[in-house]
Amino acid sequence: MKIALYPGSFNPVHNGHIQLARSVVEQHLADEVWLVISPHNPLKESALLQDEVHREAMICLALEGEKGLFASTVEFTMPRPSYTIDTIRELQRMNPGDQYVLMIGSDNALIFNQWKEYQELLSIVEVYVYPRRGFSVSEALALYPKMRALNTPYYDISSTQLREWIRQGVDTSDWLHPDVQEYISVNHLYL
Repeated sequence: MKIALYPGSFNPVHNGHIQLARSVVEQHLADEVWLVISPHNPLKESALLQDEVHREAMICLALEGEKGLFASTVEFTMPRPSYTIDTIRELQRMNPGDQYVLMIGSDNALIFNQWKEYQELLSIVEVYVYPRRGFSVSEALALYPKMRALNTPYYDISSTQLREWIRQGVDTSDWLHPDVQEYISVNHLYL
């Protein structure tokens, strides 16, 4: 089976994440997409990060009924901070018959040389790059010709923006699954 790993904080998961993952399955670029919840991204500040239990619960709500999309908590039991190369090695050990590809945003692709063992990572998995506002996909591909641009719609939203809107009381219903929105409200998250 070909599995696209979509790592992220998902703090919170939003419709752009889900639509991007769905498009990869619909285009037959992978049989499944696993949203790999990162307990702590070593390249990001962790102070604003909701507990992983909340982030997992929100992803499970958002993925209910989605064909081929799954939440992965593999990094929850691994040493922290989480490094993608270690996650992929662990998944290859656990499921040696599966083939993995990696989905990253153009923002991360441009700093790929800061990732642990990035050259090894490029040699063991195909890397799909999706667009992020202000970060050129073509520039990333020029730096790393082995990467592949995803031909997917552009979703001009970020979890950072959504957290700010939640704090301000702005309506986020266009970007959050209704069950995720309710979960955030009931648990008083991001206030």
